[in-house]
Amino acid sequence: MSIPYRTALIVGSGPGISASVARGLAAAGLQVGLAARDTSKLASFADQIGAKTFAVDASEPSAVASLFQQVDMQLGEPDVVLYNASTRARGPLTELDPEVVRTALMVCAYGGFLVMQQAARRMLSRGRGAILLTGASASVKGFAQSAPFAMGKFALRGLAQSAARELGPKGIHVAHFLIDGAVRSSTRPDSGDKTLDPDGIAQTYLDVLRQPRSAWSFEVDLRPWVETF
Repeated sequence: MSIPYRTALIVGSGPGISASVARGLAAAGLQVGLAARDTSKLASFADQIGAKTFAVDASEPSAVASLFQQVDMQLGEPDVVLYNASTRARGPLTELDPEVVRTALMVCAYGGFLVMQQAARRMLSRGRGAILLTGASASVKGFAQSAPFAMGKFALRGLAQSAARELGPKGIHVAHFLIDGAVRSSTRPDSGDKTLDPDGIAQTYLDVLRQPRSAWSFEVDLRPWVETF
C-alpha cells in the first residue's frame, strides 16, 4: 500500500531514526525536507536521497514560522511532519543548571508545540495530513538524574494526546512513537538484539502513515524483543 502523502518535513534531522525515516519516505516517492540547527552535517545525506535542507532553531517561534514558509515555497505545504528534536541534561537535581534545563524543555516540548502549530494550520485547510512525534522511554518513565529529559518527553506526549483528540476528527493523523530502548548508531554499534535498528523503527513510522483512518494508531511503542520488561 502506498503512502497517501506527497511532501514531508523532518525537524530534528540527523543520523539514526530521522535518517532512516527520511530514506524510507524518499523511496516511497515523497519530497523530503530535512531541518536541523546545523545543516552542514546533512548535506551529503540530503544529496543521496534528493532532499532539501533547512536551518532552524526549533525552540524559537519566529524561526519555526520561517522554516514552514521556506518549505511552503520550495517543496509545498508538507503533508507529513515529524518532530524528532530533543536534547538531554543529566545530573543530580541539586546540581542541574537551571538554564540548561530550560533549554532541554524548550527543545523537547516547546519546539514540538511550535512545529505542531505550524503544521496544523496548514493541514486543517486541506482536511488531511499526519504529524508524528518521537518519544522515548522517558515519555513514561522518569529515570534518576534524568529529570529534564523526562519532563520534556512527558510534555511532548501530553501534547500528542491533546492534539490527536483535537485534530484527528478533522482528518489529521497525530501519532506518538515511544522508542523504549537504545537505538544503534555510529557511537552505539550493533549489539545484537539488545538495541533497536533505526531502519526497523522507520518501518513502523511508514506503516502508520499507510493506515486507513478507520483504524489509526495514536501511540506505538517499540522495544528490543529480548527486553525483560
